[in-house]
Amino acid sequence: MRKILIVGGGYAGFYTALKLEKQLARGEAEVTMVDPLPYMTYQPFLPEVAAGSIEPRHAVVAHRRHLYKTNVITAKVTDIDHANKKATITPPVGEPYEFEYDIIVVTAGSVSRTFPIPGVADVAIGLKNIEEAIAVRDLVLTNFDKAALLPPGPERDRLLTFVVVGGGFAGIEVFGELRSLASALLRYYPTLTIDDTHFHLIEAMGRIMPEVSLPTSHWVLKNLAQRGAQVHLDTQLQSCVDGVVQLSTGESFESDVIVWTAGVMANPVLRNTDLPTEERGRLRVGADLRVRDAEGEIIPDAWGAGDVSAVPDLTGGGVGGFCVPNAQHAVRQGKLLAKNITAALRGEDPKEYFHKNQGAVAGIGLGEGVFQSGKIAIKGVLAWFMHRGYHGLAIPMWERKIRVFANWILNFLLRRDLVSLSARVAPRAAFEQFASRPKA
Repeated sequence: MRKILIVGGGYAGFYTALKLEKQLARGEAEVTMVDPLPYMTYQPFLPEVAAGSIEPRHAVVAHRRHLYKTNVITAKVTDIDHANKKATITPPVGEPYEFEYDIIVVTAGSVSRTFPIPGVADVAIGLKNIEEAIAVRDLVLTNFDKAALLPPGPERDRLLTFVVVGGGFAGIEVFGELRSLASALLRYYPTLTIDDTHFHLIEAMGRIMPEVSLPTSHWVLKNLAQRGAQVHLDTQLQSCVDGVVQLSTGESFESDVIVWTAGVMANPVLRNTDLPTEERGRLRVGADLRVRDAEGEIIPDAWGAGDVSAVPDLTGGGVGGFCVPNAQHAVRQGKLLAKNITAALRGEDPKEYFHKNQGAVAGIGLGEGVFQSGKIAIKGVLAWFMHRGYHGLAIPMWERKIRVFANWILNFLLRRDLVSLSARVAPRAAFEQFASRPKA
């Protein structure tokens, strides 16, 4: 049997493995998937996880539960030597080892892209994985607990000032969801009012959400302003050392919660490979998802898809001629990738990836949403239902879909869960405090 190695278990990697299990005949190939996490994260749900609208475990899909025929390895691929068809796997325990393969599939995804702004690496937090979303939720809830005990002043203002950097879909969604969460919390804190909370979104461009029309983006700005949230356009973050946010406009304020959503970049694992990359560090692939060199020649037995790859957008709607890094493309590329690999194994020609964007939908808080498809724009509660309906059905596997919809129904009947579990980061602290120790 030929050995297929899938590097990365996100959207593209998970769907590639899932579909290969269905399409490959018994004994046709052996599939191994390597990812440092034991689950796939459904990233469109991260803003709702941060707002307490979705139970965190419902926003992830366990690899081992749903990939029955795939060898799942929870570790990192730290080096790829395709010339010799060997990859170095580094497990969390034990020594790194070499893994020999016949076909490699690089679907390692992306990581947060930051700039050398003072303080960002020290105090900001991203929104690329479930752990970050949980931490943001716990920070907001804990800060409300602390602020309720303080008199009005700078210390309370800092606790109740929340900052999001980046005005794309991810930034606007988490910004709107956190505003919604804060508004819901006020009923439980009689000493606080909406005027005590401060929400700032910082966007370097002159507009937000480039995926929607300008009038729709203006509606979002108006909606956020009516809810007491401030958007700073044409503004850059210059520093946030020790939580002191300084903007290019000269404004300055302090915050304990700074969420960074200003872009992504290809997984750095590509820096340790002999596979060809383009100027932005992404894997060079053709529209058929086969890896190609700078001259366009096919690299045998190498494939790529998802955020880590520069996949040509044949519809002409991509940025710079390539598909934008989002879940919509990664899922569909993963499904096609499985078909193409199967076809190549059987001596058939692979198909080219072609997907025309059918629209964009976003939730910006409980009961608030926007949908854009061509010139058609829907706003408000109807768009919010469309957002939940689309993503509730889009998350992989029916057991996940059922859990998510059940979660939403329970939240409607019982309200969202507002418990902070910030103590989870030091779970042994209470035990250690009272544990008896041998006398010296």
